[in-house]
Amino acid sequence: MKNTKWFLLMAMTLVLSIFLAACGGTDDKKDDASKDEGKDDNATETPAKEDGEPDAEQILNLSESAAIPSVDSAIVEDAVGFNVLNNVNEGLYRLNQDNIAEPAMAAEEAEESEDGLTYTFKLRDAKWSDGTPVTADDFVFAWQRAIDPATGSPYGPFMMSGTVKNATAISEGKMDKKELGIVAKDEKTLEVTLERPVPYFLSLMSFGTFYPQKEEFVTEKGDAYATNSDNLLYNGPFTLTDWDGTGGSWVYKKNDEYWDAENVKLTQINVNVVQDSATAVKLYKDGKLDRAGVSGDLAMQYSTDPEAVTQAETSVFYFKFNQEKGGEKTPLANENIRKAIAKSFQKEDLADVVLANGSIPANFLVPKDFAFDKDEKDFRELSGDHLEYNVEEAQELWKKGLEELGVDSLELEILGGDTELSKKMDEYFMSQLQTNLEGLTIKLKEVPFAVRLELDGNQDYDIQVSGWGPDFQDPISFLDLFVTDGTNNLMSYSNPEYDKLIADSKGDLALKPAERYEAFAKAEKILLDEDAAIAPIYQRGLIFLEKPYFKGLVSHPFGADYSFKWAYISGKE
Repeated sequence: MKNTKWFLLMAMTLVLSIFLAACGGTDDKKDDASKDEGKDDNATETPAKEDGEPDAEQILNLSESAAIPSVDSAIVEDAVGFNVLNNVNEGLYRLNQDNIAEPAMAAEEAEESEDGLTYTFKLRDAKWSDGTPVTADDFVFAWQRAIDPATGSPYGPFMMSGTVKNATAISEGKMDKKELGIVAKDEKTLEVTLERPVPYFLSLMSFGTFYPQKEEFVTEKGDAYATNSDNLLYNGPFTLTDWDGTGGSWVYKKNDEYWDAENVKLTQINVNVVQDSATAVKLYKDGKLDRAGVSGDLAMQYSTDPEAVTQAETSVFYFKFNQEKGGEKTPLANENIRKAIAKSFQKEDLADVVLANGSIPANFLVPKDFAFDKDEKDFRELSGDHLEYNVEEAQELWKKGLEELGVDSLELEILGGDTELSKKMDEYFMSQLQTNLEGLTIKLKEVPFAVRLELDGNQDYDIQVSGWGPDFQDPISFLDLFVTDGTNNLMSYSNPEYDKLIADSKGDLALKPAERYEAFAKAEKILLDEDAAIAPIYQRGLIFLEKPYFKGLVSHPFGADYSFKWAYISGKE
């Protein structure tokens, strides 16, 4: 997910606490690790949700697992904030029901220059919730504000640096924000200039950081901007009401000023923060919620419930192998030791029994049903499986690795969280590894999240479970994590050939889609099969209890978790 500590935090938190996505909230975003574990069609949850027509009072009662930290598009950095932002505001593009980025505030597809460096957007006639028009200047102001170091945006520099012209220099305070590569040619024409060709650029345009902001309104509100629902403007399907900036509830109401309001069926969504799954399930059973996330031990209990819905995600979780600690090489710097561990644990049982939430075993880094080539072929078909479970091979590799290290046994520590699910997962790993690899002793270090984040940042660990969920639809969102000295590497992995493949994908191959995907496949093979720098574990799934009359919710494989724009109630008694 992201290139900042917060995003790593999100990924880790999702691994350990399984914060629920989509109406249950997610915590790592992206991280989550995200969310995910395979998406059904990379689109809506089930075909049945498209059946029927709205025929009842269009009011939903839902929950989130955390309060809203911010709905300022320049500041938001968490899953709940991005979910709210996605439903009350809108950028140049929006992910549709098939999770394809399509024109939203843009009236038509962008005009792209032959060299892939300039995009021209024509804006549609759209209004803010105060009735004033959305203009090209609103995008210029918002983007400049997000990249301005004075704003302190976590995502602005991450999403724009190396992508939008001059963004890197501006974020480092070396150039004025007005030099950013975005210009309003007139009220309805926006021109964006890039540093390099970016094949997934239009996918980025659906991401919250790139949403518009009305300068006059933001300036007038000053420090009060985005502190509550009255200090915000909206240009999306819904408006936000009854949010005091700190409380545990809020309301979405249909935005009559929205350009596509005729296709928005829900009139109101009442949201309350419910922090644990058991409480959410009880409220659901009592008829006070129309959807409830289920996790931990409850996942197995309710997996066969007739109202259970499994939602696939695109977050992938894996072991990180730390090759250097305190300036000294660790036993995990040995390639055969890493490969042995990667092949020595049974992933199917972990997914089916321990998690029991629709997660699937992962023999890959780039998730299934996420990235597709020009012929709509899943990247997974091109790259195949890697580091599959094989005890015999693992034991041979382990023996060879011990001989190379000159020892007959090893003690390694798995760094984990202190949640119930995290402990169950770590105990499973300990049992599998110690049983299958003779001479290996596993110690478990279960600590609060803040401590874990510090240990990871200092590379003071042996093995830990980490995860990642994408912010845009491209394999680079995952593969860029492990370049030499990358912000999220934090395990001293380095391979010049891998680095070159990733660099080429951003350079010479940027406008050669077939060759670019081949480079990605080679890079994934190097990272996993050849180096075993990480060991994939599972692609996450989520399970919910959902009323049969709740239809049309669209779950997204990247960016925000879900959209209510097309949701409706049908068949409610």
